Amino acid sequence: MANTELTKSYFKPALSIKAQALATVLSIASAVALPQLFHAMGALSGLGSSLGEAFLPMHLPIILVGLLAGAYAGAISGIAAPILSFLLSGMPVITMLPFMTIELLVYGLTAGLLRNKKMPTVLKVIIAQLSGRIVRAAAILIAAFAFGYQGISISVIYTSVATGIFGIALQLALIPLIVYRVENSGKSNE
Repeated sequence: MANTELTKSYFKPALSIKAQALATVLSIASAVALPQLFHAMGALSGLGSSLGEAFLPMHLPIILVGLLAGAYAGAISGIAAPILSFLLSGMPVITMLPFMTIELLVYGLTAGLLRNKKMPTVLKVIIAQLSGRIVRAAAILIAAFAFGYQGISISVIYTSVATGIFGIALQLALIPLIVYRVENSGKSNE
């Protein structure tokens, strides 16, 4: 009984197409701009791209838009952001682009599908994170073993989680706070 209560849907007002489109555009812009900011700070501090790898700045707006605007906005942002970022900046590198695109697509889609589920937002973030990482790992393993793809090492599955632990923690801390703030911003005036 308790388990069905956790996944029970509850009413959230549907966003207009215009609001969803705006949220998608803002998410894509954020997911392209934030990594550049982290890479610039890394370059200035002598850390190179390691700040971006540690804090996962592209992931945050994708999960966030899914939770706030739904599955379509999350999925579209997840596909478009890494491709646009690559076209504008060359990052993520071409060998990582398909895997990162798949991962971000799953983050946004999963978060969007969980938008109306009655469960703590932090649990929604954890489910989205796990889903994206599992699908990305599966894609890497399929590419390596089924297709003999040599462009990426299987060890990236483990090292990216270890390297990105600060980003994962940041997402778990910030996203629920932002979602709470956005969803309750109009209620204080009532």
